[in-house]
Amino acid sequence: MTDTRKLPTFNRALLLKIAGVLAITGALLWAAWVSRELSEPRQKIVTVRLAETISTFVDAEARDGRDPEASQARVLAFLKASERAVREMGTDGRIVLVGEAVLAGGVPDATDELRVRIIRQLEQEETP
Repeated sequence: MTDTRKLPTFNRALLLKIAGVLAITGALLWAAWVSRELSEPRQKIVTVRLAETISTFVDAEARDGRDPEASQARVLAFLKASERAVREMGTDGRIVLVGEAVLAGGVPDATDELRVRIIRQLEQEETP
């Protein structure tokens, strides 16, 4: 007697169903990923050297030799302007970290932008 074993044949219909389910699952996962990427704004982290910026301004005011009340008012205006500037910078998915409080590593430094925004805030306050 000859032993002629047949190799098992694949059920083609079952294979097509499995492939179809995998393709649909993959397409749904891809669509969910694309939707998430398009709907969520990209977050960008930057640091600012706020303490350095404030101390530079306060030192300059102290050396200026103005009336103490006027200097105090200017420092207070500067502090309010810096608070608004940092808050303004932290919009559109951008996260602003105070550089003195973190080890930033490769995070971009936006201190120059902060200074420009503070000056703009102070100029807006001065003009009626």
